[in-house]
This record gives sequence, C-alpha cells and structure tokens, in this order.
Amino acid sequence: MRQAAVVSEHDLDGQRPEGDTTFEKVTIDAGLLEQRVLRFAPGRSLERGDDERDELLYVVSGAGTLALDGEPHPLEADTGVYIRAGERYSVENAGLDEVLVVSVASPPGEDRDGRRVTIRFAEQPELRADAKRTFRYLVNEDAGCAEVTQFVGVVEPCRAPDHSHTYDEVGFIVEGQGIAHIDGEQIPLRPGSCFHLPPEQVHCIENTGPGVMRILGVFHPSGDPASRSYDAAAARATS
Repeated sequence: MRQAAVVSEHDLDGQRPEGDTTFEKVTIDAGLLEQRVLRFAPGRSLERGDDERDELLYVVSGAGTLALDGEPHPLEADTGVYIRAGERYSVENAGLDEVLVVSVASPPGEDRDGRRVTIRFAEQPELRADAKRTFRYLVNEDAGCAEVTQFVGVVEPCRAPDHSHTYDEVGFIVEGQGIAHIDGEQIPLRPGSCFHLPPEQVHCIENTGPGVMRILGVFHPSGDPASRSYDAAAARATS
C-alpha cells in the first residue's frame, strides 16, 4: 500500500490468538511502516515482539504495566513506548477496562545511548507548527530512536493550505472530527480513523469540530513534523 489511504479501525476485522488477552487489527500496511490497533483485555498478554523491526506503541486509553524483557514499565493514556527489534514484551492489565494501544512497526535503528522506554505526553515540551497547530514529540532521537519519529499533534478548528512531506507517515485520530483532503477526495475523520501518507503526497487534514483534534503520527525517516512543502500543491493548482 504505497498510495494514500484512510480507513477506520472500527470497520476492520481482528483476531485474538488462543490463550492471549490481545485483540489485534492490522490497520495500515505501508511497507516500511505497519500500523496495528491492539486491545489488551484484563489479565496478562502473551509475549510479543519483532526480531527484525522496532515497534513504537502509543497508549490511547487505559492503564497497565509493560514487562519488557522482565523489567516493568507503567503504562497510562498518552504514553509512547519504544521497543527495539529483538526485544520481547507483554502487557499486564490489572483493571476492568481494556488498554487500547496503537502499534507501528518500523525499520530498526542503531542502538544509542540515552534510550527511553516510555515517554509521557504531559512531560514533553509543547512545540508550535503554526498558529493553529502544536505538537509534542514522544519517541524520537531524544529517546534513542534515530530512524523514526512518533508525535502527538493538536489541531484547532481550521483548514491549513494543502501541502506535502518528504517522509512516509501513518496516523491515528485520537480525538476530534474532521476531513482528510487527498487527491480531490474529502474523507471523514473521527476517533479510530487511520491514514497513510506516502512521501510527497499532497494533502490537508481539516478539523471541522468545535474542539481540538488530536492526531498520533509516526513517520520515517525521522525528522520534524512541522516541516512541510507547499510547492507540489501550488504546481498541481496551476497545472
């Protein structure tokens, strides 16, 4: 799937392996980046992990404990998690509600000093992309991840000019409602909507709701989510 795509995770089938607490849906398979939605029921999940790819997790809702190679790490909503290729983890959900997680498998990076396993949104500095958009990094080079960037963007009601990025991106709507403008189409967005934007894809995410829209984004190669180009959009408008 190298073309742009928008799907709702609510419209997709999933599966729960026998003996596991994890209900899993593959939402976007974009080659370098593969997005899944994971729901951890009460109890302890079976071990997971990828020998060939890193995995970036984001906790949408719920709370629990991540056991990474035997070491516990608390999980709560708005937490990013950096799992390296070859590591094994499980999730313990001691509550009554499910733990909802978005997982993105990505190309493996080199081991770096200063690696952080969990990063909380509330503890990260707020950065401004433009007058109507802010974002906070979760997993990036500051967490020891050089290949991929994970962030949460907060968008006020607005429509930005059409633009493109040099990187490959997958996203998940955490909160709010709006429209994805891609290739002349207007695709509704709501919580649970998932999207893939290949490099140089002209697009715009419009927030049509009364409140903010919160978007989880993961892109490769790593960089700045505020970086964008308007050249391709301008060329298309005049062609």
